[in-house]
Amino acid sequence: MHRGSRSSVPAIDVTLLYFEDCPSWRIADERLAALALERGDLRVTHHLVETPAEAERTGFRGSPSIQVDGVDIFAQPSDAVALACRRCPTPGGFEGAPTLDQLRAAIADA
Repeated sequence: MHRGSRSSVPAIDVTLLYFEDCPSWRIADERLAALALERGDLRVTHHLVETPAEAERTGFRGSPSIQVDGVDIFAQPSDAVALACRRCPTPGGFEGAPTLDQLRAAIADA
């Protein structure tokens, strides 16, 4: 069955927001890259957040933050905007980045 060219599939814009001093953004980046290879319709860009003012402007809730079309797909109402490392609830406990399965599900639902 021929599915057509990839160019006919609308891209999903995913932005990885991070700050350099947080090591967890690299894990999220690796997982997003793996997901992009699986799906083919993800366009992942990176946004380095460097100041508290920029964190406020972008709605940055810690590093890593993952946005689909400008919406943080893991934001909780209690999450504060902060230039800090983020802790993500995962099936194995709190980690620095969402699991690949969590990313798959969240992006599919976005």
